[in-house]
Amino acid sequence: MFDKFVPDKYFKSIYDINYESLKGSGIKCLIFDLTNTLEPEMVRTPSRKVKDLFEDLKDMGFKLIIMSNRLKNVVTPFKEQLCVDSCYLSFKPFKHKYKTILKLFDYKDNEVACIGDQLFYDILGANKMNLTSILVNPIGDPKFELSRLNRKLESVVINHLTKKDLFKRGRYYE
Repeated sequence: MFDKFVPDKYFKSIYDINYESLKGSGIKCLIFDLTNTLEPEMVRTPSRKVKDLFEDLKDMGFKLIIMSNRLKNVVTPFKEQLCVDSCYLSFKPFKHKYKTILKLFDYKDNEVACIGDQLFYDILGANKMNLTSILVNPIGDPKFELSRLNRKLESVVINHLTKKDLFKRGRYYE
């Protein structure tokens, strides 16, 4: 059961990911989580650094999608300013929105990588769909009560995975 929480790849941040390697392995679509992956929880628009990264990734030929459990009014400014597709209220880790993306854009599961900061939502959702799962460290502290609770529960899973030598926070791998 705990193996569904183990990411395929683990990087410090979205800026440390080897996108050339992903491209070379056949990945065509990158699904990014929004909150604490692209920007901290309370930031409402993408930074210049995020905009530049997304432009570089588009130039590499990747399809970019923001997938968030947040409301439309939070996701829309990122969608519009980054000129990408998005899904809000995604209910990660449930499979529905992932299936919709695969069908809508005609991708196979081995052509999609999901990038996020949470084991319970981003990594579990991607792994349930057999998509490449990429964990990055959160870039902000959780502000909402549910987010803080999730981090506490996640630490229990991480401790278990560390004891089994399946995953260790701070031990990055590709």
